[in-house]
Amino acid sequence: MPSAIIRPLTFPEVEQLVNWAALEGWNPGVHDAANFWAADPEGFLGLEVDGELAGGGSVVRHNPHFGFMGLFILRPEFRGQGLGEQLWYARRDHLLARLTPFPETTSGTIGLDAVTNMIPFYAKGGFVPQHRHCRYEAQAHSLPAIANVPEIVELSTIPRERIEILDARCFPGARPKFLNHWLTQPGIVSLAWQEGKNLRGYSLLRRCRVGWKLAPLYAETPEIARALLLNSFQYTEGQSLLIDVPENNQSAMALCQSLGMTQIFECTRMYLGPIPTLAHEQIFGITSLELG
Repeated sequence: MPSAIIRPLTFPEVEQLVNWAALEGWNPGVHDAANFWAADPEGFLGLEVDGELAGGGSVVRHNPHFGFMGLFILRPEFRGQGLGEQLWYARRDHLLARLTPFPETTSGTIGLDAVTNMIPFYAKGGFVPQHRHCRYEAQAHSLPAIANVPEIVELSTIPRERIEILDARCFPGARPKFLNHWLTQPGIVSLAWQEGKNLRGYSLLRRCRVGWKLAPLYAETPEIARALLLNSFQYTEGQSLLIDVPENNQSAMALCQSLGMTQIFECTRMYLGPIPTLAHEQIFGITSLELG
């Protein structure tokens, strides 16, 4: 095995990882590197071989009890040499050491999204499969138009504390640092469903290398989710819309299928540590396969 050094990454190196991910067909958002870095600058480890960056990944700590592993990539010429396994375990252990155990448990929780052929490897590392995330795509002009809905307003008009309360129902705890940047990145279309002072759903549409991703889409009912999705689609400039839907919300799967959207990819959510309690029925689209 070649001699290798595992070390923290700089921001330009995180940008490089995202560019490699784009070459692999992962279709990241155009501002993903900056958003990922803002969530946790200590949450990136890289593999250096003979002074050359060979690979890396994110191990972002969102809050004291929960972190997420993603963006795991090794340059093709360094694969098949045991280097990826070395890097992966170092990343897992680095993140575990930064988490505080839940009360009456021995560890915090780490999540990741696994492509199918990697599930056995991650299981050896202590991760347990939970459910699939299925990526659906709507091609340009394939969804029906929707009339103006008075309950739908710009998310920027909603007090941040209300957004954080809804978000924490659908994500394992608070993630204020991440949201500060995710919700204010350039070029987004972010919508909310508001009834009086009640925030009952929100969505964020961001431009990707190809098309747009709706991420997240949280809603208290399928009807609210449908309205937010169709309103968002009006802003895709004639390009495709992509959304990563959790299989354990059958209403979300049914919504995409009823709109004639096509499933183009899937992965499996896995956890190490206590399984988070989430409002699964309100998660119609997750935020990111790289950061959860």
